[in-house]
Amino acid sequence: MRSLDQLLRAAPDPSQPLVTYYDMATGERVELSTVTTANWVAKTSNFLVDELDAGPGTRIRIGLPSHWLTVVWILSTWSVGGAIVDRSADIGVSGPDLRADEPIRVAASLRPLGGRFATAPEGFWDLGAEVPGHGDHFVALDPPEPSTIALETHGVSRTHADLLAAAVADGARRVITPGDTIRDAELLVSTCLGGGSLIIVAGAKPGDLTRVATQEVGQIG
Repeated sequence: MRSLDQLLRAAPDPSQPLVTYYDMATGERVELSTVTTANWVAKTSNFLVDELDAGPGTRIRIGLPSHWLTVVWILSTWSVGGAIVDRSADIGVSGPDLRADEPIRVAASLRPLGGRFATAPEGFWDLGAEVPGHGDHFVALDPPEPSTIALETHGVSRTHADLLAAAVADGARRVITPGDTIRDAELLVSTCLGGGSLIIVAGAKPGDLTRVATQEVGQIG
């Protein structure tokens, strides 16, 4: 594998879960297979290119908490040749707090199944309203190269090749609590390469992780 836009093709069984998201406060559980994830990534990538003019070198700040949509946006950014950054971004992605001041601002309601905001957020593209109508297949006209910047955070840049070289293939069904986007991106690379699965548990109370790990036949950490 030469670049991160090919990650989903590494899955030995695309019908198996790639990411499962639990919100213990609301009881929400969303499970995406590799096939379903790829569908969301294609739609989001087409939205990025067709509506936001994103492409190679576009700088995208993903200001979402750990969530299944965060996984989609990480993969979509890499698919269009963009870089995930923590400053000086062209596009800012926000959750329902609408914390973004980039030239182009998009927001996710984080409602179940990627639903739209009840009232359209002023000054933001509503992902739940915009993304679903885009195509289910995406082909980059200028796909990323191994030398393409994938992450630029804390003043350090890492290319597609850097992240692939540093990843340790992980075939586990790994139960994790929310972390930052850098951690999520690194875990995602290792998970895809190993044919594993990420189970994100938000709002966990004592005992919740053990219960989820038992139910999902996964391991914590």
